[in-house]
Amino acid sequence: MGPLNLVFAGTPEFAARHLESLLDGPHRILAVYTQPDRRAGRGKKLVPGPVKTLALQHGMPVRQPVTLKTAEAQQELRDFQPDLLVVVAYGLLLPEAVLQIPRLGCINVHASLLPRWRGAAPVERALLAGDPETGVTIMQMDAGLDTGAMLLRKTVPIEADDTRVTLEQKLVRAGTEALPYALDHLDELQSRGESQDDRDSTYARKLEKEEALIDWRLPALQIDRQIRAGIGRLPAYCLADSTRLRILEASPEPCQDNAHPGEILSFDRTGMRVRCGEGCLQVRRIQLPGKNPVSIADLLNARQDLLQPGLRLDSPGTAD
Repeated sequence: MGPLNLVFAGTPEFAARHLESLLDGPHRILAVYTQPDRRAGRGKKLVPGPVKTLALQHGMPVRQPVTLKTAEAQQELRDFQPDLLVVVAYGLLLPEAVLQIPRLGCINVHASLLPRWRGAAPVERALLAGDPETGVTIMQMDAGLDTGAMLLRKTVPIEADDTRVTLEQKLVRAGTEALPYALDHLDELQSRGESQDDRDSTYARKLEKEEALIDWRLPALQIDRQIRAGIGRLPAYCLADSTRLRILEASPEPCQDNAHPGEILSFDRTGMRVRCGEGCLQVRRIQLPGKNPVSIADLLNARQDLLQPGLRLDSPGTAD
């Protein structure tokens, strides 16, 4: 297939890296669609997302409609006369009318091996479920939620120490290899697209704030997954004598004792060992309110009074 006229739609860093992978390719990017700027920081100033920043650096037209459901927004897209709309973590729903505008339809780079983990948080849900692998799927979009025909899949292993950040980096590498290939071979891939089996589907709902609170009654293995899935976005936390304690790095270990879940068994320069419902968690890095992340060894020097063996960390799992 020859060079295509593309419109790219995406918003966060994950999407920006995919846009970047197309810059030196043969295909022409007519315009970039991204979500409206968001207010951030103490001054609550409007801040552009990574995709917009990259697009402006390269002189691309940028559009930021609040919705694509209006006739005006759809006509504006139609005026670009795209061959294809490439969607990567855009964050806005595409009405069926929009799917019909590009000559070759719309494709999406989704961060899972569909049909597993359709929805908004596939990276976090794969980690929380303890999946041994995930990947990226390039899909022909239809009116459903991540239900379209699969054009290309690329598998990524999930290691025992992967966090949301490290796993997303792996998925970026996989996706930025797969997307240019898919565009160069689009006619072939579309001709043999594979339908998804809905019986194998799972839904990756967005993580809620309540899911960050650690329940020490749970197995250490599950709490470790919760910690790794929350890094960089929704850090797992508990309370130590009413002080909010974010847990940023830990590993599960076997335990041979009769302590209560949430009880600190040891606190020294090697880490903080906490009893869980099954096994223990060796905590190595934390963050206190308003402070930078620190190792347990550094905390031992600065706040030895805060955490002591015998103290029970508060959460729903440690209430009497």
